[in-house]
Amino acid sequence: MTTFLGDDYLLTSGTGKKIFDAIKNLPILDAHNHANVKEIVENKNYTDIWQVEAATDHYVWELMRKRGVPERLITGDATTNEEKWMALASVFEYIAGNPTYEWIHLDLQRRFGITELVNQGSARRIWDVAKERLSRPEMRPQALLAAMGVEVMCSTDDPADALGHHEALARAAGAPRVRVLPTWRPDKSMNVFKKDFPDYVEMLAARVGRPITDIGGLVSALQETHDYFEARGCKASDHGIQVPFGYDVPAGRADEVFKKRLTGNDLDPAETRDYISYMMHQFAAMNSKSGWVMQIHVGAVRDYRDSLFEELGPDTGGDICDPSIPVVEPVKALLNAFDGKLKVVLFSLDPVHWPAMATIARAFGKDVSLGSAWWFNDSPVGMRRQLEYVGSVDLLANFAGMVTDSRKLMSYGSRTEMFRRVLADVLGAMVEKGQLPEALAAKLARHACYEGPKALFGF
Repeated sequence: MTTFLGDDYLLTSGTGKKIFDAIKNLPILDAHNHANVKEIVENKNYTDIWQVEAATDHYVWELMRKRGVPERLITGDATTNEEKWMALASVFEYIAGNPTYEWIHLDLQRRFGITELVNQGSARRIWDVAKERLSRPEMRPQALLAAMGVEVMCSTDDPADALGHHEALARAAGAPRVRVLPTWRPDKSMNVFKKDFPDYVEMLAARVGRPITDIGGLVSALQETHDYFEARGCKASDHGIQVPFGYDVPAGRADEVFKKRLTGNDLDPAETRDYISYMMHQFAAMNSKSGWVMQIHVGAVRDYRDSLFEELGPDTGGDICDPSIPVVEPVKALLNAFDGKLKVVLFSLDPVHWPAMATIARAFGKDVSLGSAWWFNDSPVGMRRQLEYVGSVDLLANFAGMVTDSRKLMSYGSRTEMFRRVLADVLGAMVEKGQLPEALAAKLARHACYEGPKALFGF
């Protein structure tokens, strides 16, 4: 029997163990996360285990709600972090089987040296030990990134962001060797259906110092921010989109829709579709010119639970997936318009879209890749299924690599380790069944973890 999170964790064959040994210490390249760059620049000690493991993690929040923990002990301000940690610990045994149970225990073992299991009886001891260890210099953000072997990480940033924290980190004396690069995410300029869309246009206009009154002015302003990001090391754009609308739409039509919305009028679904399609083509053109990778995250239905959104706002655990979302037709014109001119990475929230995306990637050759199993799928179950499918339909050699998608720095190492173990086990099983030479499997694992993503993103 394999020990919980022991040396053989997720590894079911001797070959898989050898492959993991060959890749476990490779540097981490994380092309998509939600890093708090200000936190990294300030490089202060964290205060407690709740701050680093749960304060920003809506995965944890959702599981606590599932176990009936009151919201005041999750995101509420009417209690202390210590009380919140105790509440999490009181239900922690009941979340076993979910990857969050493994991630947090991996963090405790790898970063804190704590092997005790989290439960109601151990909560106080873990709180006290973690608090003492978090006060040490080696537990500050920059030292943690170095200890985890992070070489490059890409934050998620709005075009209106002046990137002051990125610049401060680049200039800082004694800054870590890790490169923290911005990623251009223009979703707010694309989400014309949002209530605050006109307010965002005003904010963008203030950022570039001129009014934005038509679609040409909007695209020009966004191009200016695109150039600004490029000058500061940006390698990719990121687009969170429910349906990957990329139809061929003329500028005149987009201008009509833009002006209608800017004056406060609501849009019908066709107008929304056409505006988003036009903007996606503009983003692709900018990326093509700069040689950036265009990361398209498809299928998240945002803020599905009304009461949660009304009380807490977005990104608090109320998003879901929808297997009925169309992919093939909406994205066809966009991919064909930039065939051979643009590198695209496709991510799907629902596994039902993997077959379509894998065959699309196969049809478009080296310039379209599949991203790692995303969000609800970034578990041993989801990653295994995706890797097996990608390897049999597309090519693992063209896989875009693991991304943490994490909102907490502490988990970059544990999420990456989980992926590498699953990858090693998938390839090890192929070797054991005679499908793959062992030496080639190790080479392929290294390429998928490091060399391939490094070349794809130009790190």
